[in-house]
Amino acid sequence: MAERSTAAVDVADNGGDEPLAAKADKATNDGTAQAEETEGTSPETSENPKVHDGGRARSEAVPATPDVHSGHKLAERYRLEECVTRLDGFSSWRAVDEKLRRAVGVHLLPATHPRARSVLAAARSSALLGDPRFVQVLDAVEEDDLVYVVHEWLPDATELTALLAAGPMDAHDAYQLVSQLSHAMAAAHREGLTHLRLTPGAVLRSSTGQYRIRGLAVNAALRGITSERPLRQDTEAIGALLYAALTKRWPYESDAYGLSGLPKGMGLIAPDQVRAGVHRGLSELAMRALANDGATASRQEPPCTTPDELAKAVAAMPRVLPPEPTFAAQPVYQQPVYQRTTYQQGTYGRPSTHPSSVPQPVLAAPPAPLQSRTGRVLKWSVSALLIAALGLGSWQLAEILLDQRKGSDDTGVTQPTDDEKPAPAPPKPLTIAEAAEFMPDGSGIQPGDAPNTIDDDSSTAWVTPRYRGFAHFGNLPQRRQGSGIIVDLGKVQDVRSVDVDMYRSGQTTAVFAADPDASSPSSPADFPQQIVKKTVAGKTLKEELEKPVRTRYVLIHITELPADGTGGYRGGINDISVLG
Repeated sequence: MAERSTAAVDVADNGGDEPLAAKADKATNDGTAQAEETEGTSPETSENPKVHDGGRARSEAVPATPDVHSGHKLAERYRLEECVTRLDGFSSWRAVDEKLRRAVGVHLLPATHPRARSVLAAARSSALLGDPRFVQVLDAVEEDDLVYVVHEWLPDATELTALLAAGPMDAHDAYQLVSQLSHAMAAAHREGLTHLRLTPGAVLRSSTGQYRIRGLAVNAALRGITSERPLRQDTEAIGALLYAALTKRWPYESDAYGLSGLPKGMGLIAPDQVRAGVHRGLSELAMRALANDGATASRQEPPCTTPDELAKAVAAMPRVLPPEPTFAAQPVYQQPVYQRTTYQQGTYGRPSTHPSSVPQPVLAAPPAPLQSRTGRVLKWSVSALLIAALGLGSWQLAEILLDQRKGSDDTGVTQPTDDEKPAPAPPKPLTIAEAAEFMPDGSGIQPGDAPNTIDDDSSTAWVTPRYRGFAHFGNLPQRRQGSGIIVDLGKVQDVRSVDVDMYRSGQTTAVFAADPDASSPSSPADFPQQIVKKTVAGKTLKEELEKPVRTRYVLIHITELPADGTGGYRGGINDISVLG
């Protein structure tokens, strides 16, 4: 599967050191932040003189970065392709999951690293969250004296750093940014997870306009960043991102992330005082989130100290609508200028007061009509020929119409007209290149059995284990989003119908399709096109679409399992057919 470069990890910055990949190429890959990113100083870090480099003490001794190279394979599955960061005792890589044939990102550090245990704990906690608004952790393993964390690689996302480099956002985009980030971080804090490194490089926007946050808990653990007020620090970070989106300025005196800082000695200035035309409500919201010692844009409004408070403040605002579409101006109609004739100029009857200096062309007199005997004969001959032609044509047309009427009376079959379209051909089965288990929360059930669903053999199947107590996959944290099968058609095609032979009736199932430009989709958000609405399926699940869906990847998504008669719940899929 072809992969495209984009941004998705943000672990490169550390005390001004520049990673190797950034020296070779300033472009950011999926899993890499801009290397020359400079931290903005915030009140959270400046209060502790012992904290440096984003919260890590310089005196902390770290072992050497693991000496691995491109082509090295972890767990006989993850093949390292390109090193995008190598510093501070850890390295980050773009890799390939050979089992599922998709690109992933990998953080790698020695097991003897002083932060190895905290990195593992942070990665496993983040993986249990299972929120699609965050870049998902897929695996966290200690093996062969190495600790590595595997995460999603998003080929279609754009880093917020790149979006801000193009200029300030309009009010609607900035509103979407602060709304989605505050709600996502509020959900993470309710599960006891913090970010502590929420920078422009840690935020991605997908092609559908959805924002996703990368490095939840993991990026801070890799750097040893801690905070006495984590909720306040994450809230202020969201405020800084909103401030940058409105003004293209970093809200501190230091330049950072390719953005200019504020003028020295002027303190925090409201965004609508930095740039004209800034939405007043969003400007006040940024200042409430950035509240430093009570300095807010409106003293009547209290500061927001948690993402939940910020999310409620966003919800209380009047909704910011997208800008009206602009249309090209229509050309102004101009009265055409006519050449005045000699009669209009007044030369007939009275002299012209504005004589023209341009000589008027002299028109030749038309030829005299044919008045001779030869001319009269020629006219009568032409007239006779025309009358004969019209008569012959009328006779032939009448004969054709009579034949058609006679044929219809004899057969009793209505002849199709030109306006009638032939009925479309029935759908034909499309070739399925491969099938993989749907693992939105990072862990599989029976991934090795996924090919059984496309082998045209009803005696083989992909079957779940027996879950006790609850139909929703036992209510296990790693099964919050269910499971299922993703089929790859090998190329983008028109899908007109699906036919699924279920392992057992009673499974709550829906069918979705990825966008035509999707590559290696792995989460529910990657499948926006609905083919079959959520339903309790029988032994078979069939659906024929009125309008074809263009896609390469189709997801059969199972969210609830039927009872198996022994007090447990179990389901699965025998065979999948996709027709087009």
